[in-house]
Amino acid sequence: MSDNGDLTVRKLAMWGIPLSLGVMGLKMVAWWVTGSVALLSDGLESTVNVVAAFIAFFVIRYAQKPADHDHPFGHHKAEYLSAVTEGVLIVVAALLIVNEAIGYLSEPRMLDAPVLGLAINVAAGVINAVWARLLIRTGRKHRSAALTADGQHIMSDVVTSVGVLVGLLLALATGYAIFDPVLAILVAINILYQGWKVISQSIGGLMDQAVDPRDEEAIKQAIATHAAGSIGVHDLKTRRAGTVTFIDFHMVVPGTMSVRQAHDICDRLEDAISAVHEGAKIAIHVEPEGEKAHGIRVKVVKEA
Repeated sequence: MSDNGDLTVRKLAMWGIPLSLGVMGLKMVAWWVTGSVALLSDGLESTVNVVAAFIAFFVIRYAQKPADHDHPFGHHKAEYLSAVTEGVLIVVAALLIVNEAIGYLSEPRMLDAPVLGLAINVAAGVINAVWARLLIRTGRKHRSAALTADGQHIMSDVVTSVGVLVGLLLALATGYAIFDPVLAILVAINILYQGWKVISQSIGGLMDQAVDPRDEEAIKQAIATHAAGSIGVHDLKTRRAGTVTFIDFHMVVPGTMSVRQAHDICDRLEDAISAVHEGAKIAIHVEPEGEKAHGIRVKVVKEA
């Protein structure tokens, strides 16, 4: 990620704190004026969003620290710890919603001041939807796991708000107050699923998961078209660490090739790969022909 990208991610993480506090305040006001358990569950999830926003901000700042003696590869993986924490918080929010809703199943109650409460909640939901889309889009663009997870967390809050709105409208239209807690439980089930997705994706990063097939194909294509002079490439490996992707492979060259010539090919390959995968950290092991090839191979396009 570029310095501008780092700054953009930090700014969004910082602004997430006051915005999440404001949305939480709106939702708790909506619950206070209506007495709805579904709106209370929505507000409870927003309190988790506030905690998540603080975590994301501090973890992103730490992850962007430069490499040092004790962490020569940088601090990028800290973002995955934040993302896992966000996933756990999403699950906790869902369980809180279920706990609140179950208590109202036996004694459902109709809403007080429903129009005002719903209007406030809709406003909070719109703010969240716009903010979540911005976080997810920016997080994916700059490969920030923490920012993306924060956006997904807030988007799960938007899903909650939509479900709550549907449930309350059904309760008002039919006169059956039971729709309020029932919809709250159904929404909580969806939130549990979203939380699991965030956790599983983040664990993949902590376990040095390879880049996705589309990115790998772009890397292989860059190697194939810019490795002229070499005999071939093998043992291609990739792994993500927060915003950074590490790429290494073996390049086979003729036994008579000079170190300077091999180095020139490596420079060309590094430039080509960086052009399709910004911010990649690349390591190339040069070996003479005759060594046994293994791992993922890339066929080099020969010069005409």
